[in-house]
Amino acid sequence: MDDISSAAAGQLKAFIERIERLEEEKKNISDDIKDVYAEAKGNGFDTKVLRKIVSIRKQDQNERKEQDEILTLYMQALGMEG
Repeated sequence: MDDISSAAAGQLKAFIERIERLEEEKKNISDDIKDVYAEAKGNGFDTKVLRKIVSIRKQDQNERKEQDEILTLYMQALGMEG
């Protein structure tokens, strides 16, 4: 029973250490992304628009088209678009 507990404890520790390393990498990547947005802003780009473009580019083309059509429909219903 001690061998199983010891093995399980070792495996658990390995999982925890991997998660901690990945969390640190995630933080570093997040900081790098913030730096890129700050650089873009410093060069006169609108970071809200950049974030929206990144979000749009992640979407499936059909999904994006459907959302655009619904947005247009709603805007027309509200008299915001001809």
